[in-house]
Amino acid sequence: MLTLASDIDALARFGRALADPIRCRILLALRKTPAYPADLAEQLEISRTRLSNHLTCLRDCGIVVAVPEGRRMRYELADARLGHALDDLLGAVLAVEADRTCADAEQKGCC
Repeated sequence: MLTLASDIDALARFGRALADPIRCRILLALRKTPAYPADLAEQLEISRTRLSNHLTCLRDCGIVVAVPEGRRMRYELADARLGHALDDLLGAVLAVEADRTCADAEQKGCC
């Protein structure tokens, strides 16, 4: 059963999804158009196994959904507004000092 995430939970899930560069690349690809895993793996030049792990994370975070098409699964953003949010984030200007990194940059994890 699907439930709606609270505001804070939704932001935390989105943050965890964006914390990994490969998941960012997947989301940027899916913001343009839905895709099949084999096509995504080829486009992003990563193994299907690695892609599958990241797609599972993004599904668990509630950011992408798998849509069955015959014997294949097509992946797309769970809500079209996520694509707009990614566009807005890409346009944001960050105040970054060259010699500093985010304190959480070393932490790994998923939803």
